[in-house]
Amino acid sequence: MHHRSLITEYLKLGLRFGRVAPGFVHGYTGAARTRAEVHAEPLPAPAELAAQARRLHRLVRSSELGAPRREFLLGQLAALDCAARVLAGERIPFGARLRLYFQTEAVTGDRESYERAHSELDAVLPPGGSLAERMAEFRRRDRIPRRLVPDCVRALAESLRVETGKRFGLPERETATYRFVEDASFSGLQRCLGDRRSRVSISLAAPHRLGSLPRLLAHEAYPGHHTQYCRAGFPEQAIALANTPQCVVAEGLAELGLDVLIGRGWGSWARRVLSGIGGTPDGELAERVDDAVRKLAGVRRDAALMLHEHGADPVRVRAYLRHWLLLDEDRCETLFKLLEDPRAGAYSVLYPAGAELVDSWVTAEGTAGRSRRYLRLLEEPFAPRTLRRQLAGQRSGSHGRA
Repeated sequence: MHHRSLITEYLKLGLRFGRVAPGFVHGYTGAARTRAEVHAEPLPAPAELAAQARRLHRLVRSSELGAPRREFLLGQLAALDCAARVLAGERIPFGARLRLYFQTEAVTGDRESYERAHSELDAVLPPGGSLAERMAEFRRRDRIPRRLVPDCVRALAESLRVETGKRFGLPERETATYRFVEDASFSGLQRCLGDRRSRVSISLAAPHRLGSLPRLLAHEAYPGHHTQYCRAGFPEQAIALANTPQCVVAEGLAELGLDVLIGRGWGSWARRVLSGIGGTPDGELAERVDDAVRKLAGVRRDAALMLHEHGADPVRVRAYLRHWLLLDEDRCETLFKLLEDPRAGAYSVLYPAGAELVDSWVTAEGTAGRSRRYLRLLEEPFAPRTLRRQLAGQRSGSHGRA
């Protein structure tokens, strides 16, 4: 089978998953005819989807596609096989699913690194009370008033869009529009609308802070998910699927977006952008706190592993979250309820894994090559396994030269 036909069959398989599992397809920008053909088919059983994934996997393995594209598709198809078996009722352990879905080995974080993050917070937060009390007070002061959120979003998003166009280039007629909703289940969510258009939903029911809103908008739009959707250059990238290795790279790119685009000093940048919108935010303090808090990103992953891999007592998991993330009881309970869902638990593993992998890969040639390598990941399909192997090769090559 020619590789173009293989890719069409892969797109069709992904669309079939979307019919069986609503929400599985995060976005589709391929041919309307292909979608129509799939929707005209009888609804497939999960076992049929698993068999189709395995058949395509065999065909792709023997295809003439270049190695990175072949490995990308092989990883996607292995994940789809696993997803179909789960849909059919097969019980696959949490850790095994992470390996098959995301090519990721989940390990718990380093407690010493979490302690260092607490020490950094202790040094930068204004004095008064326990560390948890001081963090709560910072969150209160850093929170953007609800009535100002839309204006702040538009100002920050436009500045990020301009910077993204300068750094990476944006196609003509691309656009990301923003709508404001009352759904507390997320902070922000990007959806592809086709023709290089995206809709980014921002929840007004969720708290937004100066220290988190710039990163959220960079993640969802510029230079994150929307930009990747606009710049993707290969036909197999016409579909974005949940619970597959492509999520690792996509979320890693999105998580790293603010750091690559604006970099050190983004707090001062945000303060300048928002200077005419209700007050003068302390962007520098927000950035210093963010630097420390991001080192605690693995805590959610740890909690998910405790719940779904090790069967830990929920009381112990709640205490772990409250201690390391410096949460009050209400915030802790909200997070715990989210992590109880195995799907959300899996993504709590995916986010730090993706950010660490993408950061390592884009900085492998030093800061001078960071933007160029970030752009490659925006445009080309890479499996996490491919990036790790390239990193290992670069490290062994540098050791050999030494």
